[in-house]
Amino acid sequence: MLADPEALPYQSPAWLDSLCALGKYQDASRAYRFPGGHHYVLPMVRNRRLPARLSVAESMPYAWGRGGVISSLAPKVEHLRAIFDDLAGLPFLRISVRPNPRHAHLWAAAAPAHVTAVPGLAHILDLDGGFDAVWSTRFKKTTRTRVRKAERSGIVVERDTTGKLVPVFYQLLRTSFDRWADKQHEPRLLAHLRGRRRDPMAKFSSIASHFGDACRIWVAWVDGKPAAAAFVLQYGNVNDARGAIDRHALGSSGANDLIQKLAIEEACHSGCRYYHFGETGASASLAHYKQRFGATPHAHAEYFLEKLPITAVDARVRHAAKWTIGFKDT
Repeated sequence: MLADPEALPYQSPAWLDSLCALGKYQDASRAYRFPGGHHYVLPMVRNRRLPARLSVAESMPYAWGRGGVISSLAPKVEHLRAIFDDLAGLPFLRISVRPNPRHAHLWAAAAPAHVTAVPGLAHILDLDGGFDAVWSTRFKKTTRTRVRKAERSGIVVERDTTGKLVPVFYQLLRTSFDRWADKQHEPRLLAHLRGRRRDPMAKFSSIASHFGDACRIWVAWVDGKPAAAAFVLQYGNVNDARGAIDRHALGSSGANDLIQKLAIEEACHSGCRYYHFGETGASASLAHYKQRFGATPHAHAEYFLEKLPITAVDARVRHAAKWTIGFKDT
């Protein structure tokens, strides 16, 4: 992994260990070797409780970041095509691959016609030139103003690498479930059920335990109350895994801008190359937030190899459910 300058924390052994420690999944990673010194690893997991023919294999599961290959040299289209061919021969009911968005063009060129591609949109901040360049040329002027205001206002910021702030972070995340529900026209009970299923507290505790110093939990306190938090993984490059705020405690303090700036600044000083803000989807407000820090949009796709048309059926069911409750992507 250290040989790949594009590798993400989501592709690391610590991430797989965090995921498998929760009991549902087991490691199903694949390794490939091609002429010319091209070596690839595809981190992947499968359901440990089901036989392969009834199980899915995922790189990575929903709400568990991105997979795709890490490689000793720059990936080649013909190699990715061969990897698709290998995956197609495995016995799993469905295999999904959600690659690094910076490799999107390579995977798109390699994908066979029988593979289902579901489009997505992610935002990534290029850290080239160090923090001075990022701050002065990529952060928007309004963002720099908010950060300076927050720095003058006496906001207390904690940075934790031990996992002790996981409960504080998770309480803010639960508060965010209510805010997202209201914005998306979703019943709060349903939002909490989905949120706890997707992101149980045990998930973040496991990640913090397995990543150690590479997991940084940033919490900003306003008037003694936790107002904003960021759950950041820094391992060569950076995955901003989850953010959360308490809108009432946050007010106009700019606390969320401040911790975002501090996390990006630390990544620059540590020599990281890219700061991955994660999936944006169709949310205009989320895209605007990420772009204020200089992140740029990257269109990409998640790929599904299926024995049955599970993805198409799932999409129709989700669309019907969202239409029924008037769900809105905001």
